[in-house]
Amino acid sequence: MAKKEEEGVVWRDRKRHFGLPLSFTVYKLKEDRLFLQQGFFTTRYEETLLYRIRDLSLRRSLWQKIFGVGSIVVTSSDKSNPYLELRNIKNTMEVKEIIHGRVEEMKNKKRMRVNEMIDSPFDGDAEGDIDFDDEL
Repeated sequence: MAKKEEEGVVWRDRKRHFGLPLSFTVYKLKEDRLFLQQGFFTTRYEETLLYRIRDLSLRRSLWQKIFGVGSIVVTSSDKSNPYLELRNIKNTMEVKEIIHGRVEEMKNKKRMRVNEMIDSPFDGDAEGDIDFDDEL
């Protein structure tokens, strides 16, 4: 019996070794969240709400270029996991653009806009997102 495709999944990949998906780390992007599933005996699940993502960056070492993979680093205002690295995935530039598009869509949907801010040790707000666009 064929595995039914998960509903709402926009993108999915595994962490790769030497360009092959031989790991127990799975990355998944849905309409409103980014997921990380890691481990075999003990499995860890992490999720980041897309509207909380503040920055995306892409890294490709020489070895990653040779094997056709790269890493995307996600910085968010999530308290439990502010930095999430999607390591050794294929098509990094396209995936980064897909995530970026979804992040912008979710921020617009929730009417949230955050300008460049200086990080403060006194974030205070539990949600971590404040609308600063009104009077600039």
